[in-house]
Amino acid sequence: MSRNLTEKLIAAHLVSGEMIPGSEISIRIDQTLTQDALGTMTYLEFEAMGVERVKTKLSVSYVDHLMLQEGFENSDDHKYLSTVAAKYGVLYSRPGNGICHQVHLERLTRPGWTLLGTDSHTPTAGAVGMLAIGAGGLDVAVAMAGGPFYLAYPKIVRVNLHGKLNPWATAKDVILELLKIMTTKGNVGTVLEYGGEGIRTLSVPERATLTNMGAEAGVTTSVFPSDQVTRAFFRAQGREADWVECLPDPEARYDHELDLDLGRIEPNIALPHSPDKVKRIKDVAGIPVDQVLIGSCTNSSYRDLMTAAAMLKGKKAHPAVSFGVAPGTRQVLRMISANGALTDFVDAGARILEPGCGFCVGNGQSPHSGAVSVRTNNRNFEGRSGTRDAKVYLVSPESAVAAALTGKITDPRDLAVEVPVVQPPKQFFADSSLFIPPTFSGEVFRGPNMGKPPCNTAMPQQLRAVVTVKLGDQVTTDHIIPAGSVGRYRSNIEKSSAFVFKDVAPGFAQSCEAVKASGRSSVIVAGVSYGQGSSREHAAICPMFLGVRAVIAKSIERIHMANLINFGIMPLIFENPEDYDRIRSEDELQIDAVHDQLPAAKLHVANRTQQMTFGVYHSLTPRQVEIVLSGGLLNHAARK
Repeated sequence: MSRNLTEKLIAAHLVSGEMIPGSEISIRIDQTLTQDALGTMTYLEFEAMGVERVKTKLSVSYVDHLMLQEGFENSDDHKYLSTVAAKYGVLYSRPGNGICHQVHLERLTRPGWTLLGTDSHTPTAGAVGMLAIGAGGLDVAVAMAGGPFYLAYPKIVRVNLHGKLNPWATAKDVILELLKIMTTKGNVGTVLEYGGEGIRTLSVPERATLTNMGAEAGVTTSVFPSDQVTRAFFRAQGREADWVECLPDPEARYDHELDLDLGRIEPNIALPHSPDKVKRIKDVAGIPVDQVLIGSCTNSSYRDLMTAAAMLKGKKAHPAVSFGVAPGTRQVLRMISANGALTDFVDAGARILEPGCGFCVGNGQSPHSGAVSVRTNNRNFEGRSGTRDAKVYLVSPESAVAAALTGKITDPRDLAVEVPVVQPPKQFFADSSLFIPPTFSGEVFRGPNMGKPPCNTAMPQQLRAVVTVKLGDQVTTDHIIPAGSVGRYRSNIEKSSAFVFKDVAPGFAQSCEAVKASGRSSVIVAGVSYGQGSSREHAAICPMFLGVRAVIAKSIERIHMANLINFGIMPLIFENPEDYDRIRSEDELQIDAVHDQLPAAKLHVANRTQQMTFGVYHSLTPRQVEIVLSGGLLNHAARK
């Protein structure tokens, strides 16, 4: 029987279930990764399970998000992460080693293996033939403890790439074109598998840009074959022994196919405030620019920075532009330091930033009020930059340099600059000294900001709840629990909870507390694509802590839905979308016989304020129903 690559990867790791689209399956996880913003809670959850050591082939704890050590909180969390990693068998990547996805791609990926990460951009590793999936921290903790990862068996879409990119067109422009086609919603339960003769023209870093930003479409993951291009990358990294060939069968079938002609791709740009709001740069050229930033896990590779440096050589950034560059990894920084490209950035007036996530997650380099910021990262949600009214545009490194030089959004084809040709190095700088192996000993450090993973109570048979907030479409996890400086409280749920909906519904936390004091629960009502964006489980934990027992929306994104389930919150969908319009904030809702209705997948909700009843449904499996009724995965596991 012919199989595509995704089918092969899943079949090789299948623990339970049938490989039928929509059916729940579980798979064995070979590797896990965490990053510091979400890792603290993940390891607290792991510790709560009472397991003596991690049971994966490899688990890695990266520090790359909360790098600004302006108070004790981030430093304390890093100390906790290093000591808990040492004790339980986790490889620790020290601050300065680089962004988790790029470091992992360079040094630790293994074609044919599975990877589960507490970051929605974990699919970056799909560039080398891994089945790499982003998930909430509790799911990753379970995998580290030896449990399987549950997911709905996906629809598999083949993206056929044809031809070759023209000068100034890039992999970033390809994924922006694909986002324009697919949008950021409606793709839950889908895997993108790349093929076609055009993939041979893309290097591993270029493929990684596509797999990285596939997360913005809301797909489960994206994957490229592990072929001779992959082999050359592993050879240059000094680890060809880790390479294996992973290809689809010649007669493999797919649920759907998309065709993209690389030769027709032009320089693209994503307009504020969504990665799928894509236009050709030439159609919006001329907008004055205040800030340009190159970096993030999307475009911070050696190839990206060498291309940008070549364009800047002998030139100066426009005096009105604040210009910054963040290498993705220590490897990249070391290499551009040695070959002189770093000097080209410095001479051009760029600020050299630490290898880390930094500006992409709102930790530093926030633009001034109302500024236009042109960036190479993957998300441009409102307020994510740290400045509420800033306008963030997403582009390739080439287009970012064009904006930095001219002071306005500029099609790089209009520059009087030769097209840089960057050849992949025959040998990358390989140094693993900032990876600290575990000692399986020592005390775990816990600072005063450290809390405990909160547990929910079992779902009541009768749920009386107040609509504490009514939201619109495409509410992201950044809207629910902001990124940026409040990330320092990620290990303290009580403190983090004060920031829920800080910018979109001020006073939400206080309203929830008032509802809780009245003996009732809270309900969040939302529109289409609720919970898109980051995998941060705090967007579920903190509402749970505040007393939220249900989210009723027109649709809910995959990772966030899983996080809601894990913490005992019912993810419910309007049976009739028009009922959304009839609900008002502060309406009192009641669901009777919850334990009887929930297994049937359809529930009746009484709006006591408006004296009406409406229907909702869910897509939970019987296992997930048990988890929700138990009050979350930790409670469910304890009962088992």
